[in-house]
Amino acid sequence: MKLPKELLNNLIEITSNSAIACYPYIGKNEKILADKAATDSMRNQLNKLNINGKVVIGEGELDEAPMLFIGEKLGNGNGPEIDIAVDPVEGTNFVAKNLPGSMSVLAVAEKGNLLNAPETYMNKIVTGNHIPKESIDLDFTVEKNINIYSEITNKKKSEITVCILDRPRHKKIISELERLKVNIKFITDGDVSGALLVSDKKFGVDIFMGIGGGPEGVIVAAALNTLNCNFQGRFLFKTTEDRNRAIKMGIKDLNKKYEINEIVKGESIFCATGITDCDLMKGIIKKNDKFITETIVTHDKNVLQIVKNEVSIA
Repeated sequence: MKLPKELLNNLIEITSNSAIACYPYIGKNEKILADKAATDSMRNQLNKLNINGKVVIGEGELDEAPMLFIGEKLGNGNGPEIDIAVDPVEGTNFVAKNLPGSMSVLAVAEKGNLLNAPETYMNKIVTGNHIPKESIDLDFTVEKNINIYSEITNKKKSEITVCILDRPRHKKIISELERLKVNIKFITDGDVSGALLVSDKKFGVDIFMGIGGGPEGVIVAAALNTLNCNFQGRFLFKTTEDRNRAIKMGIKDLNKKYEINEIVKGESIFCATGITDCDLMKGIIKKNDKFITETIVTHDKNVLQIVKNEVSIA
């Protein structure tokens, strides 16, 4: 089964409107209200689609409404069965403080084609499609991966840029990168947008690495798979409760290293609309009686599109 052609335009409109719903809260220090506004908008619009959808990557559990929760059914039930991954606001703190990097994100695939990821951490390494598959590996040392990348690309180590979340848990990785004289691009949140920076040389990032959210790993894999990029991830479980939840979701090998084609299979659509300015696209602009948005879209192989939308102010 192919995903319906009209679904792509529907999803662009949904993330665009979800981002616009956050506009009144930009810089207002109201991250919960911003998230609720985007979530309500996204839920309302998804429920109007001719799909039989189910959230496999969401923001919470059933009792945590108004979040789009894992297992929630969406759509009018009259169309194809679709797996849905959502993050109505990636970077709620960025919205609240009017900082760069927030966006509204949505990814879909046919039923059974997106990995059900538990709400836990994931160790990740990501490179662009100019690197041969399986050349960079999550199980290699930082130095070995940097050396391999340097050899493949004919770049000096001092010319390589690694993007990583600025977190205490990455102290050893950061120290090693500094020892190797590698350039580091620190991000404070938003590892979906951070990982996507490897997708095009114009963004100036060679490798994304480190520990971030597991659900976010699945979302970004949906985009990177379409772009033929490289992604490896391994879930990290801190508690017995985390491990039991993963087993309940169907994960049998808790130490498994996932390749990208094991996280997302077949055709997928990924959309992300900027709320505040990002490295990837511009944030919302209010001009006269219209909102102007930019949305990055991946669907066709090796193509990352930026789509501009103009939405009249009601």
